Amino acid sequence: MFDLKWIRENSALLDDSLSKRGIANASANIIEIDTERRALQTELQESQGHRNETSRKIGEAISNGLADKAEALKDEVALLKNKIQDMEQLERDLSAKLQSLLEVLPNVLASDIPEGNSEDNNEELRCWGSIPDFSFKPLQHFEIGEHLGMMDFDSASKMSGSRFVILKGSLARLERALAQFMLDIHVNDGGYTEVSPPLLVRDEALYGTGQLPKFSHDLFRTTEDYWLIPTAEVPLTNIFSDKIISDSELPMRVTAHSSCFRSEAGASGRDTRGMLRQHQFYKVELVSIVHPEESAIELERMTKCAESVMQRLELPYRVMLLCSGDTGFASTKTYDIEVWLPGENKYREISSCSNTGEFQARRMKTRFRIDGEKKGLAYVHTLNGSGVAIGRALIAILENYQREDGAVIIPNALRPYMNGLKVIDVNV
Repeated sequence: MFDLKWIRENSALLDDSLSKRGIANASANIIEIDTERRALQTELQESQGHRNETSRKIGEAISNGLADKAEALKDEVALLKNKIQDMEQLERDLSAKLQSLLEVLPNVLASDIPEGNSEDNNEELRCWGSIPDFSFKPLQHFEIGEHLGMMDFDSASKMSGSRFVILKGSLARLERALAQFMLDIHVNDGGYTEVSPPLLVRDEALYGTGQLPKFSHDLFRTTEDYWLIPTAEVPLTNIFSDKIISDSELPMRVTAHSSCFRSEAGASGRDTRGMLRQHQFYKVELVSIVHPEESAIELERMTKCAESVMQRLELPYRVMLLCSGDTGFASTKTYDIEVWLPGENKYREISSCSNTGEFQARRMKTRFRIDGEKKGLAYVHTLNGSGVAIGRALIAILENYQREDGAVIIPNALRPYMNGLKVIDVNV
């Protein structure tokens, strides 16, 4: 959400950023409506003052025995009342129109974001690890999982439809182990506080983080006006909604392992096989609430936290700076971590870390006060990132650690979480 005063003073900056996202000349319409509304508000105040003054004169006329003048003044007040009611309704209509325009405007992009319309224009920043060299043709994760007898899409489809899976045995345990492993890293080494958040939220929470109103099509809604969370970013960030935080409390970092639910409305025909794009999946989320001067540094720190998971699992990956056309609605800057999947012979996203600046804080009314100062509140900056997507980490392990006989080696870092198990095969 943007401040109208800021838009009036920075219209060129806003339009330049939005044009990189494919949105043309948005500020002109906003400023035109705002100008009309502000002029109307001035006229409304003048009319209200005139009505009040005229009403006062009615009393004077009656006191002086000027009945005809009093009646004329009453007629004038009645006309003013009707005019004011019309003006108040018009002001409400203009305010609602402004609100509808403002709440669907994406965040302003950082100055170093590469221009482009798709993921093809994203910029590779660094790579880590060696791509495995197999002496056989590597299989995709669903082929491995079904061969092991531990990944059941058919039964899941019968009870829930497409884009669901049932994991069994050691794969179900591997999924649980990954969650515990990631949380331990982020809590013990990253300094995040573990949270167990609600999975159902109200409209206000999704509005605060930017999913509503624009992206309702990608969400699941209950019949009682709850929404299933698309990511734990929503409840974690909204912990701080409507709060004034002391400067000394910053930064604040929280993490959670949760189920996530997405309708994948825009993914028709994409990744229909396997676990890559599910309606229900699990993720460990990272959220930071920081001083505005620290958010750029915090984005680098958060990304490193997600990378540490990949490095300990010894999964080859690369870090990408997203281009203007691929950067999310609420984000001013985003890094994607993409893991190598041998079965597909390409990199796929496994984590996305974003700095949203004060964009979400404005929507949530989350501010901070400098210690020792009674006045001068400012908006915090919020950041969020996957630390990382559990299902995709499981996919990456299956494909990078597969053996020719169909078994899968468990990464060393996960073996303590798997009761010492070293290999998953059909007999485990």
